[in-house]
Amino acid sequence: MELVHQACGGDREAYWRLVQPHLRAVLSIARTILTNSADAEEVAQEAVLRARSNIQGFRGQVKFSTWLIQITINEARNRLRQDRRQELSQELDERQTDNCNAYVPKDFTEWREIPSAALERKGVRDALQQALAALPQDRREVFTLRDVANLSIDEIAQVLGLTVRNVKTRLLAARLQMRDAVAPCFSGS
Repeated sequence: MELVHQACGGDREAYWRLVQPHLRAVLSIARTILTNSADAEEVAQEAVLRARSNIQGFRGQVKFSTWLIQITINEARNRLRQDRRQELSQELDERQTDNCNAYVPKDFTEWREIPSAALERKGVRDALQQALAALPQDRREVFTLRDVANLSIDEIAQVLGLTVRNVKTRLLAARLQMRDAVAPCFSGS
């Protein structure tokens, strides 16, 4: 709480010391929800900036990491909503374009493979990412918060606005689905 008070007073170094230990969890949660690394990095940055601008609103009723993760989840969900709106808008535009027999090229993101990312890829990692992406959104969030960000069941319930029982149910279902998806990657399974 001392760091929070210093950060509220405008001490950037105190805020950085407060946030730095949680950056990996913030990015991981953003990646889990968005499944696009570039969007996840933007959302993680937005979450850290939003937390900085709203640090006075932190009351200490939950751990700082829980508060920061809740901001990250909200930012990621907002991005998903924005992306869905844009997709719908593009579909409408495409329908209108089809009706007019005019061609409008789509914008593409960077398509070249990044060499360092290609080197990091391995069979099990790919299988885990695919299995995680295949989880329904509600299970993926609970799984990531518990098994990646290491939040407690009570903290997850608080962050997501669920009951403890509901969190446990979703977590068990997610773990079982992950196990079934990844098991074929190991010989003898």
